[in-house]
Amino acid sequence: MYKNIIIEKKDRIGVLKVNRPEKLNAVDIETILEIESAMQKFNQEKEILVIIITGEGKSFVSGSDISKLVQMDSLKAREYSQIGQRVLSFIENMEKPVIAAVNGYALGSGCELCMACDIRIASEKAKFGQPEVKLGLIPGHAGTQRLARLVGVGKAKELIFTGDIISAQEAEQIGLVNKVVALDALMDEAMNLARKIIEQGTTAVRLAKTVINRGIDANITTANSYETEVFGILFSTEEAREGMNAFLEKRKPNWNK
Repeated sequence: MYKNIIIEKKDRIGVLKVNRPEKLNAVDIETILEIESAMQKFNQEKEILVIIITGEGKSFVSGSDISKLVQMDSLKAREYSQIGQRVLSFIENMEKPVIAAVNGYALGSGCELCMACDIRIASEKAKFGQPEVKLGLIPGHAGTQRLARLVGVGKAKELIFTGDIISAQEAEQIGLVNKVVALDALMDEAMNLARKIIEQGTTAVRLAKTVINRGIDANITTANSYETEVFGILFSTEEAREGMNAFLEKRKPNWNK
């Protein structure tokens, strides 16, 4: 069905694996559109509650396919940037939680892809960076914006201005990734985290993601109002009633997912 990605489903978890190992999983427009298609389908499938994005082989996504970039004129490059930003914005703002399991190189577009995910787990072999300036370019898939929001403006400028590539350990130290694990434990760690999320109230998790995303760029008063509205709305759901009653009755909730 797909040429450049692999799709798997297990335990109500969807797994999207970028599969261009001969290119270290470098992406082009075709690959990005395949990712968009697969994520939209995962979003529509009721039985899928959490999605994991990872890469095949030694790389997560090593960046954009330079052999395709070099053929672009200004208009085509602008379109490529718009497509990438659209797809990553969808991943960031879809209600279902998305986990990046970063197995290897996450450079350029790969770093931008993992930053669009909600939670990032990295193998000890992973490498991160926005090295576009080495090509005379800048990040084009919202890397200038998400990196600054995740690690702070000063550190983002340092990484983008120098094109430096950092280790998984440094990425964890600056807040770019949540956790670093051994490579052979990476997918187990991501799957276990996904299962832990699935055990919670689905509507609560999805609305929490929405409130965080909407509030992060708003002033604190507006952001708090989003939280208040959603907090109140959840009291109208059977999910919240079941969760509270289960707590009082000292039993596990029956979410009927």
